[in-house]
Amino acid sequence: MPVSTSDRITDRITVTIHAEDPLGRAGVVSHLQRQPAVEIVPPVRDREGRTAPADVAVMLMDRVDDRAAAELRRVLRGGDQRVVLIARELREPELLTVVEYGVRAILWRHQATEGSLAKAVRQAAHGEGVLPPDLISRVLGQVGRLRRSETASVCSGNASAPLFGMAPRETDVLRLIAEGLDTRQISDKLAYSERTVKNILHGLMTRLQLTNRAHAVAYALREGYI
Repeated sequence: MPVSTSDRITDRITVTIHAEDPLGRAGVVSHLQRQPAVEIVPPVRDREGRTAPADVAVMLMDRVDDRAAAELRRVLRGGDQRVVLIARELREPELLTVVEYGVRAILWRHQATEGSLAKAVRQAAHGEGVLPPDLISRVLGQVGRLRRSETASVCSGNASAPLFGMAPRETDVLRLIAEGLDTRQISDKLAYSERTVKNILHGLMTRLQLTNRAHAVAYALREGYI
């Protein structure tokens, strides 16, 4: 039977470090090497490219762009990896991305001292969340906006809209847009009214902060929904 991350944690915490910046990586290594309870181990990938989880993965990123998001997905694949993300900045969509992926420990790069990093690693290893105070308020504000959007979607007939990601009916509509169909053709194809199609798109774009139909299709393609 596979052993979960929580079951593996003993007095020592194994940590993998993921950083493209050599200087940044050296700084993280220097901070953690001085912690007697921390053991830095190299990332080990299986045949499918998945990283075998240590107790904690420390990931150093300037921002969570598409490339960084792909690395996050790879490290977090399977849901058993606890991550401490050290970031220089996070815009609202990027913040939603890391929260949706399951990251619960985040440090700002300019605040990542030896003490704060060691504390974040310990807390992450035991399943606790770590967020800077300013980030907590942003998360709460963003979730509040999403919930209001979700309520509006329910009132407009798009009750199946999820808080994160896309509902099946949303991906159906976007797939047909990607194929070049207009609103009337989509409504005929899916047996929805044109108003329902428009409401689905409006709710989706409001919830995910997408600017237009092309942006919505590009997002769905990039995230693998269609």
